[in-house]
Amino acid sequence: MLEILGKTSIDFMGWRYHSFVLSSVLAILGLLATIQIARGAANLGIDFAGGTAVQLKFEQPVLLDAARKALESNGLDNAELQEFVGERTLLIRVKFGSALEERVADRILSIFAQDFPENRFVVEATSEIGPSIGKKLQQDALIAILISFAGIVLYIAARFEFRFGIAAALATFHDVLAVLGIFYAMDKEITLLVVTALLTLAGYSLTDTVVVFDRIRELLRQRRRDSVEIVINHAINQVLSRTIVTSLTVVIVLLPLAVAGGEVLHDFSIALLLGVIIGTYSSVFVASPLLLLWKTPGKHLFRA
Repeated sequence: MLEILGKTSIDFMGWRYHSFVLSSVLAILGLLATIQIARGAANLGIDFAGGTAVQLKFEQPVLLDAARKALESNGLDNAELQEFVGERTLLIRVKFGSALEERVADRILSIFAQDFPENRFVVEATSEIGPSIGKKLQQDALIAILISFAGIVLYIAARFEFRFGIAAALATFHDVLAVLGIFYAMDKEITLLVVTALLTLAGYSLTDTVVVFDRIRELLRQRRRDSVEIVINHAINQVLSRTIVTSLTVVIVLLPLAVAGGEVLHDFSIALLLGVIIGTYSSVFVASPLLLLWKTPGKHLFRA
């Protein structure tokens, strides 16, 4: 692996209390976001809030500004528009509660037929999600995240020890909460695609944490006379270059998607970018320091 930093001797554990303060702030923000999402007070997409999505293909290109102005002038000022570049296709999404009494899909078709009579279109797809289905999707997303955390605990506990599993699960939970909290603070829309990104970053964070834990376990067996804090510091320094190179590789892939991937992939890419950064941080400054909190005097942190 490329040694971009060379040999380092950074006292990571000396910064653990500072990192706990930062992580606590991020976790609290994430918990606040979770509560607001449960109350329906966050910026939820139609997947969770309910609404209507209509995809139209026109004979000629349609300017987004003109389409948005037509919808706003006819009472659909909360409509979200997405353009498929080069395909003359528009996706119009209207959340539940922001529509008129008649069916939203019919209203959208009527508006475009009236305001763009010279530009014919065909309906490629239409879907409606009621608020009850949105609530069900929220519950399913929460269950999926909880199942993933349970799997993390069992996997790490089987490979290392139970306290390793708890530390890894807490670090991963911290990462998901942090990204969710930042998205809430930025007023980003929470959709099923964002939930997919959260589950993806949970897997990435776990992989990075396992690499660090594996080196800690090896050094604990080799350096029994050293304190656990010294061993953990040494282990992190040994894998630091590998961790940074891996994270940079993922960031290089995600940056173009975030910049030029279009509206569909933008929030997904941003969530993954935040997750990679926070996941790299947590494997060093959250998961590893948690092992010190659970260290039992006279006992090793691993099974012989």
